[in-house]
Amino acid sequence: MPSDTPEPAVDGLAARLLDAQVVYFRQQLTDPARFAALVESEITAFLDVADHLPLEEAVSRDLVKAVAHKYAVAFPVDGAIPGLVGAVAARVAAYSGADDTRLADVLDRRRYDELAAGVADLGLSHRLLQRILDSPAAEDACVEALARTVDVSRLPGRVGVAVESFVERLARTGTRRVLAANRAQADRLLLDAAQEVWLAGADRRVRDVGELIADSDIEDAVVLVFEFWRTFRESAYLQAILDEGVDEVFDTYGDTALSELLDELGVGRADLVEEAMRFGPPVITRLDADGLVEDALRRRLAPFYASPEFLAAARLADRTGDVDRGES
Repeated sequence: MPSDTPEPAVDGLAARLLDAQVVYFRQQLTDPARFAALVESEITAFLDVADHLPLEEAVSRDLVKAVAHKYAVAFPVDGAIPGLVGAVAARVAAYSGADDTRLADVLDRRRYDELAAGVADLGLSHRLLQRILDSPAAEDACVEALARTVDVSRLPGRVGVAVESFVERLARTGTRRVLAANRAQADRLLLDAAQEVWLAGADRRVRDVGELIADSDIEDAVVLVFEFWRTFRESAYLQAILDEGVDEVFDTYGDTALSELLDELGVGRADLVEEAMRFGPPVITRLDADGLVEDALRRRLAPFYASPEFLAAARLADRTGDVDRGES
């Protein structure tokens, strides 16, 4: 539906020029061939400029930091966003719960083995496993689990205490030896465990996994994530790492031309044209059917034809004979 905003009053030559310009631009936007030519021309012109315009000259890092802070720190996460995330997650879970796809069809054995071997080979994985194996907490957990297998509640008081103490010492000694013996093979243990997981679950269906997740689990997870994010986003740490991330991008690509940066990101001229032609025509066609294209063009162009600048130019053209007096 056209806008209710009144257009500036134009008449005579100004009105005719406005009508002609609106018709011209509307046809350029709605005619498929002309729109395609417009897209090609504008993207070519942009890339010609982008070939010589470095990132740091196109936009400052302070402006990018301000945008990053706005959407990561200041932008509200209340309202419809948590509800929408929960609804999407619930729908995905419902689809998974009804799907017959085997887990092996999602990730085949060879790819899984490559992924598992890669994870087991990571220095981070080695350090985490060593930290766990060296941790007193890991030793205590193993000792407690072993000690609980011996029930001393039926033994006389002193005998029960003595047996419990002996079992704990024995369990602790054995645990230390087992953990020490496995430190050198920690990565192998991780890889073996990953392969066992695959063998146990490869033939299971996606829906078997989905059945483990209840709707309440999804709601609880969404609430936990958003509660964490609400607190974390206000921390000085997040704001500092946002700044560090932006600085790294500009330190690396600040002198790089925008066209080269787009190539680095895998976005070429053909991609820009393709996406413009994918979204442009259907959106513009729908807007034009409601009269919104013409309305927008008139809203943007009419003020010029009612402006002092146009009137001054028209008077000058009239005095110099550039405009036919009979048409003005």
